[in-house]
Amino acid sequence: MDVSANQPGDLAAPGEPGARWLGVAASAGLTRDDLLGLYRVMALGRALDERMWILNRSGRVAFVISGQGHEGAQAGITWALRPGEDWLAPYYRSITAVLRMGLTPREILLGSYARADDPSSGGRQMPNHYGHIGRKILSVSSPVASQVLHAVGIALAAKLRGTGEVVVTSTGEGSSNQGDVHEALNFAAIHRLPFVYVVENNGYAISVPSARELPVDDVAARAAAFGIPGVIVRGTDVVGCYVAAREAVRRARAGEGPTLIEAKVERLTAHSSDDQQTRYRSEEEIAAHRALDPLPAFRGQLRAAGVLTAEAEAAMAAEIGEAVEDATRFAEAAADPTLESASSWVFAEDWPGERPPAWGDGTGRD
Repeated sequence: MDVSANQPGDLAAPGEPGARWLGVAASAGLTRDDLLGLYRVMALGRALDERMWILNRSGRVAFVISGQGHEGAQAGITWALRPGEDWLAPYYRSITAVLRMGLTPREILLGSYARADDPSSGGRQMPNHYGHIGRKILSVSSPVASQVLHAVGIALAAKLRGTGEVVVTSTGEGSSNQGDVHEALNFAAIHRLPFVYVVENNGYAISVPSARELPVDDVAARAAAFGIPGVIVRGTDVVGCYVAAREAVRRARAGEGPTLIEAKVERLTAHSSDDQQTRYRSEEEIAAHRALDPLPAFRGQLRAAGVLTAEAEAAMAAEIGEAVEDATRFAEAAADPTLESASSWVFAEDWPGERPPAWGDGTGRD
């Protein structure tokens, strides 16, 4: 099922630019404040992402793995969740998604700098391994797709406890080929768990194009094997992504089981700061993908609909710019983990109970 074909990006007609688009957005339950909020989190994710690349290239942070081009899908899908109540098990490109769920720019850059107060891991994980206990963001695991099993475990616990929580997790299309994914979907489907699996298909698993990864054109086609809905959306269609996720979350919360959402997105950068994509992608291909950038596409829709005025856009840009500068200054000045804490939180006996303490130096002094 492809829900994107009749979404707002296709409905603006000549003579009424943006009017019908805005009407369809409203029919989806999105207010003007929602639309501005969606744009803000996308723009903030992009600005932080761009700053991390600058910090990496200037030798101030060790590694970056980008979410540029994925912002529309991540914003639209997570907008259907209840931050603080529902769970997100992100992957390394999920910068916009974790911002939506409550992670702050300061906290994200603390992770990039591997500082002691990094809420994801206390500076112990690689950058872009997002997590936050208090905001129900499960820490990313480096083995790709392992978070899908973890997310299904949380969904099972939510069902058994009757909490009403929904769990969303994301991977790329390359990771969707891992056995963990199929085991997780099979289990979630059998037990009708409150789980949504999102595949952000950007066409490449590092340097391997999707035609050499997948025997099918769409990852969503695999949903039929598990007896669950498989939905395809375009990452440039932010409202369409929201509509698909809203229905998937409704089904999950109602006890109707999981959904697989495949978002067709663009990877606008190299795989990571250690990759040189021009070795396997032509300049023409890269330019064609940049023409499908979701951020200017959504900005144009908001402008045409009269939602994003010049004054509001300027104010938002200034606010985002200051937030990024503040996060950079804050993370630059933050303390590194101490040498004495190198082995802290490695063994479970360091924890006084099931719930681990906030990340610190492990000495009990903080």
